[in-house]
Amino acid sequence: MNRHSTPNDNIPHPRLRRVALALLAGLAGLAGVGSAPVLAADTAPVLNPVVVTGSRVEAASFDLPFSVDVVDMARVRAGNLGVNASEALAGIPGLVVQNRQNYAQDLQISIRGFGARSAFGVRGVKLIADGIPASNPDGQGQAATFNLDVAERIEVLRGPFSTIYGNHAGGVIQLFSRDPKGAPSVRGGALAGSWGTTRIGVGSEGEKDGVGYLLDASRFDTDGYRDHSAATREQAFAKLNFAPDADSRLTLTASGLRQPDTEDPLGLTWATYRRDPRAAEPVAETFDTRKSIDHLQGGATYERRFGDDRLQLVAYAGQRSVTQYQSIPAGPQANPRHSGGVIDFDRDFHGVGARWIGQRELGPGKLTFTAGIDVDRSEDDRQGFENFIGTTLGVKGRLRRDETDTVTSIDPYVQTAWEQGAWQWTAGLRHSRVKFDVDDDYLANGDDSGGLTFRETTPALGVVYKLSPVLNLYGSAARGFETPTMTELAYSGAGGAAGFNFGLAPATSTQLEFGVKAFVGDNTRLNAAIFRVRTDDELVVESSSGGRTVFKNAGTTLRRGIELAVDSEFSPNWRGRLSVTRLQAIYDETFVTGSGTAAKTIADGRRLPGIPALSAYAELEWIPVGGIAAALEALYRSKVYVEDTNTERAAPAHALANLRLTAEQKSGPWTFNEMLRLDNLFDREHVASVIVGDGNGRFYEPGPERSWYAGVRASYRF
Repeated sequence: MNRHSTPNDNIPHPRLRRVALALLAGLAGLAGVGSAPVLAADTAPVLNPVVVTGSRVEAASFDLPFSVDVVDMARVRAGNLGVNASEALAGIPGLVVQNRQNYAQDLQISIRGFGARSAFGVRGVKLIADGIPASNPDGQGQAATFNLDVAERIEVLRGPFSTIYGNHAGGVIQLFSRDPKGAPSVRGGALAGSWGTTRIGVGSEGEKDGVGYLLDASRFDTDGYRDHSAATREQAFAKLNFAPDADSRLTLTASGLRQPDTEDPLGLTWATYRRDPRAAEPVAETFDTRKSIDHLQGGATYERRFGDDRLQLVAYAGQRSVTQYQSIPAGPQANPRHSGGVIDFDRDFHGVGARWIGQRELGPGKLTFTAGIDVDRSEDDRQGFENFIGTTLGVKGRLRRDETDTVTSIDPYVQTAWEQGAWQWTAGLRHSRVKFDVDDDYLANGDDSGGLTFRETTPALGVVYKLSPVLNLYGSAARGFETPTMTELAYSGAGGAAGFNFGLAPATSTQLEFGVKAFVGDNTRLNAAIFRVRTDDELVVESSSGGRTVFKNAGTTLRRGIELAVDSEFSPNWRGRLSVTRLQAIYDETFVTGSGTAAKTIADGRRLPGIPALSAYAELEWIPVGGIAAALEALYRSKVYVEDTNTERAAPAHALANLRLTAEQKSGPWTFNEMLRLDNLFDREHVASVIVGDGNGRFYEPGPERSWYAGVRASYRF
């Protein structure tokens, strides 16, 4: 393993070059022997895809007054593992996906800086799958629930119009599973690779007598790159499509996720990272830090047409159980108000939504209008236990917390779009009511029951001017908000000694965006945007000790930047993508955190932690013959500050390169696919993600050294 960079680090190993060329030649041979060729044009990039995110009705992305990108999941599946959403989202401008290499804490996803502070899961970014929220009403979400095997596309919305999705919608990531069509088929696949990684999956789909079905199941296992980071993830998905009559459609979905005893290696101090990036701090082993997750949900969507109008209905329900063993020492738990070192909750969640979409001729133009309402609710039966019994650590001990946490949101909204000649105007308005309730049943340390209700109205306005058929100019503006999550509301007072934090307010933001969308020639699309986000009452860490984190509202923050994306097919044999984001995210007002000797002054101009100032992605794909492709991916990320004062060691900038080789053959009813990936091609040591503001200074989560993965898939269509 390369511990330190040398002048030769950028030169690939000669043996590695020979192996890659040999594999490429071998796959080329497979592609042409005994099979029908797969033409390059079959997977040509769609430069003006139809999207629904943002507008809520089908519209070409080129004609919308905001930044929205579409990821074609067929191309992603061909050359990736199909495990993490980071595989699909790497090239989206404005979006930073940090793979923690820690399956106990999920990915860290931020869009234009929203969500960068999340210590686990996803906050600040709205996650949706097949119309069903993957984010709770309080804004906390889990990208692990996305099933990449069945996804047809992922749409990523950035900028002002994301706010019309309500609480914590600093951006929106929406997954759409594919609709089963054609004759029934079955498929299976397997892959293996570095760090004891294996994955197997099976599935079936098809359509018969007007009923479509899609079934999928998979199991992923890894020993983990780092010590104490082994994980098993089992996923299942089922979808049924019905057409009761010519004007209606009913879709039923069900999905499940199971992760038993997922090891949590925690973050590293800088000293430990420099000594051994694969290490875990001793407390991870001492307390056997781990998390078990069981997630099950089902939903139904119904659509009916009434001439040019449509009625859309959605209903869903589910259950999530989590047990997490933390590394909190026994000492802090001597405080009678401490909730222990084991988190154990069962969550029931459900929701309904209704939407009416209509189209009318209005004056010289066309008006599209949408009116709807979303109602979502989650209820946690939450308990806390000591993580020790006597001198035995990492076991469930005495009960220290017993409460019911409920979050309910009710959000009516309206949107309109009026197209008239070269102009298109779009407006939206949403009113959100988010209610938090805590019912404390553990009264030995006092009654921490409480509740808060937040109400916000978020307007958005956008305009497009079609300067020519291949050049659009646009601008948009909106107001948005983020409530504290239930976790952020849990504690108050010095060191978290008190209960529910009644003093927290939502963070509110004003967003502006201006951009240009252009087609250059027949095979290239360019998008460029500048944006500015001003946030009041930003939520920040007040104190963190003994396993309790207290939050407060800071002053004003400012995020401003520029995004550029280019997607091009140079020829039938060459394709390329480039995205660059420059983002300045700073505190725009001085504030103080902590108290007494622990007080810290955060001066205006300090960088917001967790947000790189520059990120870039480039991809060059070569298709020498039909059915085979080779691609080189390159990723750059500038240094990342880890806490508010910017005085702790920042995670250094890094650049990574990945190589992927794919092949496909068809022979009668059979289709075969092969994949080889070499990640971190030049074996660069790097910090993949950071834990912002960690109270123990364990900020750094290292990424893997050079890794390889290879897989095969086969499908048969009857």
